[in-house]
Amino acid sequence: MTSWLVDTGPLVAYLDSRDRFHGAVVGCLDGFSGQLLTTSAVITEAMHFVSMSSRGPSLLAELVMTSGTKVHDLTHPEALLEAAALMEKYTDTPMDFADATLTLLAERLDILDILTLDRRGFSAYRTRDRGAFQLVLDVLPNRDR
Repeated sequence: MTSWLVDTGPLVAYLDSRDRFHGAVVGCLDGFSGQLLTTSAVITEAMHFVSMSSRGPSLLAELVMTSGTKVHDLTHPEALLEAAALMEKYTDTPMDFADATLTLLAERLDILDILTLDRRGFSAYRTRDRGAFQLVLDVLPNRDR
C-alpha cells in the first residue's frame, strides 16, 4: 500500500475552496487510496488555521477520521530534542516544529513521499540518512499550481 506523509498546507487547502491550491489538493486526495500519515503537531497547526471558520475544526476532524489518516505523536522528550536539533540545523530555510516532526516521522517509517505545499522547505530537508523527500504534488500530472 502506498503511504504519504501529509503536511498542514494540504489539509487546510482541502477544506478551503478559496485556497489557490484547493483544486490540486482535492484532485490529489480524492484519487488517493493509500495511507495518509501525519503528526499531532501538523494537526495542531492545521486546527489553528481552520479555526478562522466556525466549522473548520469539525471539518478537519472529520477529514482526518474519514480519510483514515494515522496521526503520530512525536512530542515525547527525546523527539522534542531531535525536533529542536533539526529546527536549529535548518534555521536558514526555516523549519518549524510541524516540519521537524514530519521529518522525524519520515525517518522512523522510511517514507519520503509527502503531500505538502512547502516546496522550499521539503526540497531542502533531509532525513538522517540523507534521504530526500518526494513532493507528491510535483510529480502528479495536471496539478493546479
